[in-house]
Amino acid sequence: MLPLMAVMVLVHLAFTGGRVALSLYAIALHAPTIVVGLQVSLLSVLPMLLSVRLGRWIDRVGMKRPARIAIATTAVGTALPALWPSVPVLCAASMLLGSGFMLLHMTVYNEVGHSTNDQTRVRAFTLLALAFSTSTVMGPVIAGIAIDGIGHRWTFALLVLFPLLALAVLVALRIRVAPRQAPGGASGAGRLMDLLQAPRMRAVFIISGLLSMGWDMFTFMVPVQGARIGLSASTIGLIMGCFGVATFVVRLAMPVLQRHMNEWQTLTWSLGITAAVYLLFPLTTSVPLLLALAFVNGLSLGATQPMVMSLVHLVAPPGRSGEALGVRSTIMNASQVFLPILFGGLGSAAGMGPAFWTLAAVLSGGTAYARRFSRAD
Repeated sequence: MLPLMAVMVLVHLAFTGGRVALSLYAIALHAPTIVVGLQVSLLSVLPMLLSVRLGRWIDRVGMKRPARIAIATTAVGTALPALWPSVPVLCAASMLLGSGFMLLHMTVYNEVGHSTNDQTRVRAFTLLALAFSTSTVMGPVIAGIAIDGIGHRWTFALLVLFPLLALAVLVALRIRVAPRQAPGGASGAGRLMDLLQAPRMRAVFIISGLLSMGWDMFTFMVPVQGARIGLSASTIGLIMGCFGVATFVVRLAMPVLQRHMNEWQTLTWSLGITAAVYLLFPLTTSVPLLLALAFVNGLSLGATQPMVMSLVHLVAPPGRSGEALGVRSTIMNASQVFLPILFGGLGSAAGMGPAFWTLAAVLSGGTAYARRFSRAD
């Protein structure tokens, strides 16, 4: 477990640092704002299109080959801007970086799910989520300090060391792979429909998509709302930081939470609390209240990832957890590509209040839907 966590954190450092560095390098190269936005969306486009097929491949071949290809792809994505600094290369690097990290994310989570049981799975996913929280903070900080100190090209040369070190850990430690049942049944679209037609599996996908929407819209809508009400960039950053701190805090408390609520109950409460936060957020301009709402939202959404991952492995048919993770990844990446455009357009046309309240209404509907499964459990 610890070697897998080390591999994941090292590659995630390259991904989070590279994501920030790509945008800043594009701006330094005088790319138009729309091109910078396109470059950011390219991080998610290929994962959105390829996740299901890659998930099936992971189910067939196991962890080792996909993990090595994923790490190598991430390394190439971070190396390209150091070698050929241009906007088209940055766009290509975005696709490689996003695809490589997505493949490793699915591979490692699938492997952890197979190597644990129903009693230890949530704890294992919680430890991974805590590791992610750490690298989410450290990656951008490393990239920002490096850019100021050694420039953009050398920053990417520094970031490429992380996936190379991860590959060395993966090869040197000879990480044991858990045995698994081979996937069976139909193939292609028929198999996908089997997953989508299973009520509990479909519920996991829908609820996971709603929670992903809540998370993505916080990172998109809160800075826009903060700027509209006249908050400084540092105050907006502080609000976003409160959210991040809360996700870390709640993951430390997951063993206690798990003793009192199961996966479905946790997701139901998270949807309801997040809906309430978005209902209240545009109604106040008080910074202390906004900080409190951001912290509550971080507690709510931060508790969901270990529970969702546990449910995917609990509900997915034998030998198809990788495919199920691929469907979830497709939903999440589609959310990151399309929802900012949708809610940004709504905010421009009707104001940020209706955008927040629309999101709150959707999440409230998801709460009622999730409660059915919470009661059934």
